[in-house]
Amino acid sequence: MMTRRHILLKSAGLAAASSPLLALIARSAGTFPVTHTDAEWRRLLKPEQYAVLRQSGTERPYTSPLLNEKRRGDFACAGCDQPLFSSTTKYDSGTGWPSFWAPLDKAVDTETDNSLGMQRTSVHCSRCGGHQGHVFNDGPRPTGLRYCMNGVSMTFKPAAA
Repeated sequence: MMTRRHILLKSAGLAAASSPLLALIARSAGTFPVTHTDAEWRRLLKPEQYAVLRQSGTERPYTSPLLNEKRRGDFACAGCDQPLFSSTTKYDSGTGWPSFWAPLDKAVDTETDNSLGMQRTSVHCSRCGGHQGHVFNDGPRPTGLRYCMNGVSMTFKPAAA
């Protein structure tokens, strides 16, 4: 007979064996400072934001107004308003998505993403778990990283004059 204890122990073993699965379980369980039910997220976000932030979707390239944002300021999570990237780290990667060479300190976390038949590193907001995009090892100095973000998952806050 399968008891709750057996199910929990098997689940824990499976989660420990697979860190991407553990990250997915943590994200779906809402273990972030800002959490909402799925219905609340759907009410709070525009459909295209929900698709990216909560379902790890990707916006079409060259469609975000943030791609050409050149003012000084911060790019924040559209889900919880946490600042994620400074305009001082933004650059034109030629990919069609807003790109940065570094996030703000402790603003994002990463996890392995094995979707689409390849292994990538997914980036999410450390405050609400909202999917932002992916990070690649082909960026400029000083980090050599390219944080390729979905503009729809962010807002821009201009620096005070």
